[in-house]
Amino acid sequence: MSSANVIRIALGAYLLIFFSYLLGPLVVMSLTAFNSSDFPSVSPWACFTFEWFDVLFNDKHIRDGIYYSIIIGFGTVILSVSMGLAASIVLTQVWPKLRSTYYTMIIAPILIPGVVLGISTLVFWDRVGGFLGASDGSFLHELFHNGIFLTILGQSSFIASYAMLVFVARLQRFDPDLTEAALDLGATHTQAFRKILLPFMRPAIASASVLAFLASFENYNTTTFTIIDYKTLTTVLAQKVRLGINPSISSLAFIIIILTIFAALAFEAAQRNKARRLAVQQGKAKEHSGSVLPSFMTGNPAAILLVLLAFVVIVLVGTAQKYSPEACKIQVREAKQIETQRRIEQLREERRQKTAEQAPAAASAPSNGGNTSGAFGNVFAPNNLSGDDAKDSAQPAPSPSGAFGSVFAPDNLSGAEDTPEPDVIDPPTGGSGAFGNVFDPGNLNNGN
Repeated sequence: MSSANVIRIALGAYLLIFFSYLLGPLVVMSLTAFNSSDFPSVSPWACFTFEWFDVLFNDKHIRDGIYYSIIIGFGTVILSVSMGLAASIVLTQVWPKLRSTYYTMIIAPILIPGVVLGISTLVFWDRVGGFLGASDGSFLHELFHNGIFLTILGQSSFIASYAMLVFVARLQRFDPDLTEAALDLGATHTQAFRKILLPFMRPAIASASVLAFLASFENYNTTTFTIIDYKTLTTVLAQKVRLGINPSISSLAFIIIILTIFAALAFEAAQRNKARRLAVQQGKAKEHSGSVLPSFMTGNPAAILLVLLAFVVIVLVGTAQKYSPEACKIQVREAKQIETQRRIEQLREERRQKTAEQAPAAASAPSNGGNTSGAFGNVFAPNNLSGDDAKDSAQPAPSPSGAFGSVFAPDNLSGAEDTPEPDVIDPPTGGSGAFGNVFDPGNLNNGN
């Protein structure tokens, strides 16, 4: 095998791994949007369904989140693109020795964590409102405590730096002599900017606008501190993830992916069509005649893919209006019940086998428990409760011992025949004590 083939195979494997790493999660998430499982999953596959799109469209929180995200996105685009364009123009006009310092200052917000930007935006504009005397219910108070306005300010503080980088890259190819020539011909600075610089910056403005909108739409760290009473799509999704999600999130991701691919293909198709027309006008190419495809699709793979994608989306939407997964769900439910019953029977059989294996071992064990050992010896042996006459007669009675001897022996309470009777002690005839026999019971009797 030649080295060229080895390099080609290695490059193909690398591209396969690279795009699998990038697009694999998106493909998996898109598939989960069509699985009837209650949790986003691909395996095990239950039923093909479109119900999660209906759940998504009926979710008020997601609808409100998308609405506020779009409003904040457009506001952020207007503010950040304006600041980024102004910063890039100033960078080209500032004294060369100060450009590095100025550039560092403009880029600094990108390096600051979004949490810090969100908290600082909230605190700063609250202090500004207090300094301007904004009281409760006034316009300034509502302005500086409005979550949408604060979120636009907080996001623009660092998104403007991204826009500035796009404009700086475009300005590096701009010829300043064009502006100087316009000024020499009598044009004002405003006219030179509007008719020369602004048309040249138009592609960069479009790119910076798209970048600013996407950065605003997906931002969470700064937004979560400045949005206050409102909810954007990212904050709604974060709350749903904490409380539990369903595949409607996957359906939203699928829609965003399709829209992104559609926009990218449309842009690429338009650029290729524009380049083809320009080449035809310059005589570098000829019009394709006799082709079955329309003129905008001829020699334009992006346009062909765009039409195919639109056709697939139309088919999916039409199928969703008529397709019902209820029959499949019933079959899946019955299959689950059968599998559950089979599992229960298997567990019961395993329990019966275990019981049968333990029965012979219990039967072969000695009845008296064998030589027991432990902290209490054989005090809990069952035969301790039954009398064994032979064993009791063979064993002599233990000799009493202890501090009280045999005073608590049980036979002390029962009379024994061989026990000698104690001698009867005659009472004294004479009185004793200080009072003599004055308390003698016989003193109360009348007898002699």
